[in-house]
Amino acid sequence: MTKSKFTALLYGWIAVLSIMFFASLILSLLLKFTTLGSSTLTWATLIISLIALFSGGLIAGLKGRENGLVLGALTGLGFTLFIVLYQYLGYSSGFTASQFIHHGGFLIAALLGGILGVNLSSNPES
Repeated sequence: MTKSKFTALLYGWIAVLSIMFFASLILSLLLKFTTLGSSTLTWATLIISLIALFSGGLIAGLKGRENGLVLGALTGLGFTLFIVLYQYLGYSSGFTASQFIHHGGFLIAALLGGILGVNLSSNPES
């Protein structure tokens, strides 16, 4: 992997983690000061996570300018690895079946974002 691809991947991961951080801050404030229910919170976090992974893949694809499928996959897999390590090392628990399904969706969102990002970044030839 070249330096420019790794830089693009790093931008994607930073985007994902930044979006997730600010979304969790907003959701925690909503949970504290409103009557937001747990079922609404579950759906909101799932949708925000999909948007965050799509955006991270998109940014990685825009920065990388080629191999959007690979950049999107590595963005999604890097996020999943981060969550697995955090959950295993921090809470001594593994993945559940529903988490595998969610992270499969996150991987698909990041793949689509990476593909779209490469296609948006390339200049049409005349």
